[in-house]
Amino acid sequence: MNNEHERATASLDDQPRVQAENHPERNQLSEVDSNSQGDTERNPSDSPDSAQSPIPLHHAVAEQLAIDIIEHRWQPGTSITLNDIQERFSISRTVAREAAHALQSANAVIVKKRVGLIALQLDKWLSLDTQVIEWKLHSSYRKQQLLTLTELRLAVEPIAAGDAALHAPMETRALMPVLASEMRKKGESGDLEAFHKLDIRFHDEVLSHSGNELFTALSPLVDIVLKGRVEQGLYPVRPRPDALNAHESVAEGIWKGDAQLAHDAMTHIVDEVRTTTQDS
Repeated sequence: MNNEHERATASLDDQPRVQAENHPERNQLSEVDSNSQGDTERNPSDSPDSAQSPIPLHHAVAEQLAIDIIEHRWQPGTSITLNDIQERFSISRTVAREAAHALQSANAVIVKKRVGLIALQLDKWLSLDTQVIEWKLHSSYRKQQLLTLTELRLAVEPIAAGDAALHAPMETRALMPVLASEMRKKGESGDLEAFHKLDIRFHDEVLSHSGNELFTALSPLVDIVLKGRVEQGLYPVRPRPDALNAHESVAEGIWKGDAQLAHDAMTHIVDEVRTTTQDS
C-alpha cells in the first residue's frame, strides 16, 4: 500500500486533464457578409480589449452578445448584422465573424442570408456546452445555472464515485487518498488557490475513472461549476471540516473498493453544495 501511495504522490503533477469537446461550426456566415466593411483592426469599445482580456477577443465579444440575449437586451427573434457587431465593438470583420461563429456553434443564434444573426430562446441553446455554461455564469442567470448543474452533479457524481471504487485502476485508487490529504493540508493552511486546483483534480479523477465514458465527458462541466462557485463567492474562506472529511471518505472508499462508502460520501459533498447555493 505504501509503495502505491508513494507512486501516486509522485504523479500528482503528471496526470492528464480531460478536455472539453468542441462543437463543429457551421458555414452560413459568409452569406451575410456581402456588404461588409474592411478588415481593419480597432480596439473594441464596450468589451475588454485584446491586451487586457484573458481570452481571445472574439470570445469576449461573443460572450457580451450572449449575455445580451440572456439579459433580454437582444430579444430572441430579432437580428443584428456583422456590420452591427463591427461598429459596436470597433473590431475587424474577421473578429466579428469569429464571434458570430462562436454564437452559432452554441445554437445561441441562427444565420439567415440578407438578415444576419437571429437570437434564439435559451431553451434552444446547447445547455451542456461549456461555453454556454460560462456565459450563463457571467450573467444574472448564474445562480439558476449553478443550481441546475449541481443537481446534475448530484445525479451523476455519487454513482461515479461508487463505480470508481469498483473499476478505477490501482494507480488511481492509490492517488485518491493522497489528493484528499493534500486538500486538507492546503485547505487548513489557507492556501485556497492550491486547494481549489486539487479539488478540481479530485473530481476529475472520480469521473474519468468511473468506467462510464458519459461521466468522463461531464468532467469539464464539473470543473466549471467548481471554478464558478469560487468566482461567485459561494465558497467559504476556508473549507468546512465536514467537507474535508467527506472527500477523505470518498478517497477511502475508492482506495478500499468500498462503493457504498464512496457513493454516500460524494452524495454528502454535492448535497451540501446544493444547499449552500440555494441559501445564497
